[in-house]
Amino acid sequence: MARVKMFLSGLMLAAAMAGPQHAMAEPVQVRTDYKVSLVGFPVASAKFVTQVDGSSYRITGDLRSSAFSDLFSRVRGNADVTGRVAGDRLEASKFRVAYTSGKKKHRTEITFRNGDVHLTINEPEPKPRGSDWVPLLKGDLRKVLDPLSGLVFPAGSAVCPRSLPIFDGEARATLHLTPKSVRPFRTKGFKGDAIVCSVRFEPNSGYRKNSSGIRYLRNLKGAEVWFAKDEALGLYAPVYAKVPTKIGKVIVAATRFGV
Repeated sequence: MARVKMFLSGLMLAAAMAGPQHAMAEPVQVRTDYKVSLVGFPVASAKFVTQVDGSSYRITGDLRSSAFSDLFSRVRGNADVTGRVAGDRLEASKFRVAYTSGKKKHRTEITFRNGDVHLTINEPEPKPRGSDWVPLLKGDLRKVLDPLSGLVFPAGSAVCPRSLPIFDGEARATLHLTPKSVRPFRTKGFKGDAIVCSVRFEPNSGYRKNSSGIRYLRNLKGAEVWFAKDEALGLYAPVYAKVPTKIGKVIVAATRFGV
């Protein structure tokens, strides 16, 4: 389930990237809020602030499990991403995420240079790998996206179809987005149409071949991400996601989107 959590967190955190195109001259600050539910029960919430100055961006955010989820395992996390707008994508220079789950703590930092991974730090360090481990190759860390800003697209670029090469600090995977439909969406700060994309998860390296979580994500069907465009800020970002799991459907929905 760790990869499922990473996938969902990426969808939530990416939508915090409500920043303008690089043509805008003055710094802009935007807030985006989310709620996460599992079979109708609230399991998490997230709040983010994005600051954009010219072609540079920074996102800071917090994620926490709900009182309902805390009965099983209390989760608290925060993220910080900096980078620049580069053509049809947001290109990170530094990515950091830290979280606690019960008594366990984890921190990941990735430094990028022109889209390539320069340095990765994981605390605690990963355990020794078994014979079923698919190792990262040097080429796997070139021209990749972080799991947060990788799902945000400047206006004028394609939303889907698109394939996104994602590196989360350990695993390298590709998210394949395919056009599905256009649906109305409404929340605080936004009312309009959203582009609905189906999502297919393809593991590339940095994972166990026999992992049940990876196997589940590889065979996952019915996952969707909805992207809405902020006209004033000039970007597409996720506002809704639906991900089937073994115990029920997870819904990630923006409760606030826009300035």
